[in-house]
Amino acid sequence: MLQIEYSKNSVKYINAADKTTKKRLKDAIEKIPLGDIKKLQGIDNGYRLRVGDLRVLFSIEDNIIYIDNIIPRGQAYKRL
Repeated sequence: MLQIEYSKNSVKYINAADKTTKKRLKDAIEKIPLGDIKKLQGIDNGYRLRVGDLRVLFSIEDNIIYIDNIIPRGQAYKRL
């Protein structure tokens, strides 16, 4: 079983989201490693999970999933 840890930014985004978005994000994050996941180029242990128009950027280390950020698709790859 993988443990999930959230960054301050990801918690802030989830709390600001509407009820249906919160549920979709929660369900998708809990089902990692299933779902539309791709390895990010140039970032060690960096992955992205696609949830509609949102991107959940995360990394996996020692059976712990670190949710780094949740951002809209248009902004997701500009910050890398």
